[in-house]
Formats: sequence, structure tokens, C-alpha cells
Amino acid sequence: MLDKIVFYLQYPFVRYALIVGVLISLCSSLLGVTLVLKRFSFIGDGLSHVAFGAMAIAAVLKMTNNMLLVLPITVISAVLLLRTGTNTRIKGDAAIAMISVGAMAFGYLIMNIFPTSANVSGDVCSTLFGSTSILTLSIEEVWLCIILSVIVVVIFIVFYNKIFAVTFDENFSMATGTNAGAYNLLIAITIAVIIVLAMNLVGSLLISALVIFPALSAMRLFNSFKGVTVFSAVLSVISSLLGIFISILAGTPVGSTIVAVDIIAFVLCYIAGLVL
Repeated sequence: MLDKIVFYLQYPFVRYALIVGVLISLCSSLLGVTLVLKRFSFIGDGLSHVAFGAMAIAAVLKMTNNMLLVLPITVISAVLLLRTGTNTRIKGDAAIAMISVGAMAFGYLIMNIFPTSANVSGDVCSTLFGSTSILTLSIEEVWLCIILSVIVVVIFIVFYNKIFAVTFDENFSMATGTNAGAYNLLIAITIAVIIVLAMNLVGSLLISALVIFPALSAMRLFNSFKGVTVFSAVLSVISSLLGIFISILAGTPVGSTIVAVDIIAFVLCYIAGLVL
């Protein structure tokens, strides 16, 4: 098995997949802890469906770099979802459901009305579940992922204390002079960037699992925000690496395999939490 892994590592597309997988897993786990604690877990699911609809439009327009359309639309949707608070007619959970279902239905409709290839079902499956896209990355896409991932990690490190304060007690942080609205906006935009990046790894339907499972696993073993964040990041990276290697060796879909490894890790952490 080790010989096979060394053999496959000779191919650039495998190395690209590993680099992107590690970076996306790291970024997803960092913000995943905040989303779970703020009970915003499903915002990732909603934004992933928005990204799916935007990717369908980009495909129809035959855009060589769909990020130019997908990323702005997803960021705008994240800002709109953030503004659906208690002072709006449409509450947050209803807004997420409405945007999520509407974007996915619109995207699928567009892909069928204006097919870009003879295998529409295959294109939809690849976008929803990330079956092969992670193994067909270009060097430009890898560099874009590296740059955006570094920006996300730097933002999280620089504003760590503010994110911590807004996550645990938004009202108290506002009372101490923190602009909670601005930091919530920063979190929403950062999550939108991560969602767009993660679509190549696990597909739009499985992104929530990549964000949520590592955080929930870490919470079974640690009580501090820092401990949960660090362990979640380490676990997420390890799970993604294992998932990618297993999918290459066994020929299974990359996204589904990574999520399966995340689920197994959660079960093990849950059992360890009960014992400890």
C-alpha cells in the first residue's frame, strides 16, 4: 500500500489534490467551530447551494474562471443571510431554506435547459458530490486556493479574540465596544470563501459535513474554545488526507470518502468522550 501511495504521489494532480484538501479542511474547521457555537451550522449548506446555482450560470456562460461569478454571488448571499435577523419578516432559518432550495432548483434547471455537455447527469453529480473535480485541478486553481486559504487563516489569527468574543456572547462584546455586526459580516464573508473553495473537494451537498463534523468531534473531548479549534483543525486535515488516499487507492468518490472518515472520527471521539 505504501508503494502505491508513493507511486501516485509522482502525479501532479494527486499532489494538487492533497494541497487543496489540506488547506480547505484547515479553513473549514477553523470557522466551523464558530458556526456550530453560534448555531449557524446550516448557513454553510445554504451557501453551498447558492454556489451550485452560480456555477451552473457560469457554465452556461462558458466562463473559463467561474470563480469570478461564483465567489461574488456567494459572498452577497452570505451578507443577505446575515441580515435576516429578528427585525425582518423572513427569519434566518426560513431565509436559508428559501435561498438554498431556490438556488439549487434554479441551477439544475439552467443546466438542463442549456446543457454544456452530453452528460448533464454526470456534470450535476460531480458538482453536488465532488466526485472527480478535486483530481482535475489546474495549477492556477491550486494557487488561487492557496492565496485565499492563507487570507482566511490570517484573518482568523489576527481577529481571534474578537471572533471568540462575538461567538460566545455577542451582547457583552457589543457592550464592551466591539462592533459585533462588522465581525459577523467578516465571518459570513470568510465562510462564503471557504464554501466556494470546498465545492471542488466534497461538492455542494457535503460541505456542511466538512465544516460541522470536526468541530462536533473536538467538542466531545475539549471544553475550551482554543482546544476545540486546534483539535478540530488537526482532525479535519488528517481526515481529509486519509479520505483522499483511500479514494485514490479504492476508487471511491473523494467527497463521500472524506465525509465517511469524518463520521468515523466523530464516533470514535464520542466514545472517547464517554470513557474519559
